[in-house]
Amino acid sequence: MRPDDAAVEALEGEPHRRFNALTGEWVLVSAGRTRRPWLGAEEPEPPEQRPVHDPACYLCPRSARVTGDVNPDYPDTFVFTNDFAALRPDSSDARIASGLFRAEGTRGTCRVVCFSPRHDLTLAGMDAASIRGIVDVWAQQTSELGERYRWVQAFENRGAAMGASNPHPHGQVWAGDALPVEARRELGEQARHLADTGRRLLVDYAQAERGGPRVVRDADGWLLLVPFWASWPFETLLVPLSPAARLADLDDASRDGLALALGDVNRRYDALFRRAFPYSWGWHQAPFGGGTDQAAAEAAWQVHAHFYPPLLRASVRKFMVGYELLSEPQRDLTPEEAAERLRDALA
Repeated sequence: MRPDDAAVEALEGEPHRRFNALTGEWVLVSAGRTRRPWLGAEEPEPPEQRPVHDPACYLCPRSARVTGDVNPDYPDTFVFTNDFAALRPDSSDARIASGLFRAEGTRGTCRVVCFSPRHDLTLAGMDAASIRGIVDVWAQQTSELGERYRWVQAFENRGAAMGASNPHPHGQVWAGDALPVEARRELGEQARHLADTGRRLLVDYAQAERGGPRVVRDADGWLLLVPFWASWPFETLLVPLSPAARLADLDDASRDGLALALGDVNRRYDALFRRAFPYSWGWHQAPFGGGTDQAAAEAAWQVHAHFYPPLLRASVRKFMVGYELLSEPQRDLTPEEAAERLRDALA
């Protein structure tokens, strides 16, 4: 059940904490701090014009990468193993277990997914058919890598502010044999909710939020909203309204709806401050592992995407520092205000 809107409004102007039902953590909301004077660093406006094809770009078709490998003349998407992978399939399985000191080898792989052969595009500028092709690649990569690895993480870093080393439209898929911290937290809360109610946590949450002040878009079988517990200024959560543990579980209609939703959220972000909005975003899908553990995870898990854009104002970045690093996340405007501004961005 969604809290009464009047009760939420009573808290909006006051410092308060909100509980993250997906991770079991809390976030401090300090509405009104956006009015404080700002003398800190500002994010520069990135150059807007890029060529359709850049021969110097190592992700463009027909370009050579640092290894000497030459990209094919790919017509839509292109996937290859990262030349500087953070995870490797041949890593050592050595372990350390000595009192408070523990370490273990981990194995995996990292792949790059070029979204388009065009150097000048982003997801905001792609049509639904092109984005649908990317959705299918994510689903295929997840299923393939899930045969060998416990966790498959598809994500995109967009913009220099988020550490993207190349502006060519691309994302990554990392897979590893260990379940990461964030995934473990989400799995625990979702499994607990399923045990208590017999239903999926995020399906219940999405249904409770529909028609409410934090919803940005409700269409095509997908709900886009600023979560009640959001930490980043314009953070959003994208979740299907029907049960699905992974992207591969989505039928054609759901994948088509997802393509429309992804184009929409990207255009909203770009329209909000009239600039290419930097962000990190990615998919959380049910972990693998085989046997009863995998079956239990699939029963509890609802596939969803997190968008974490760092900008608080057009040229001002939100930093997680001080209290945020040492205590708990803190945000400077309410999720309700952020959702309203995102709704109005394409009005």
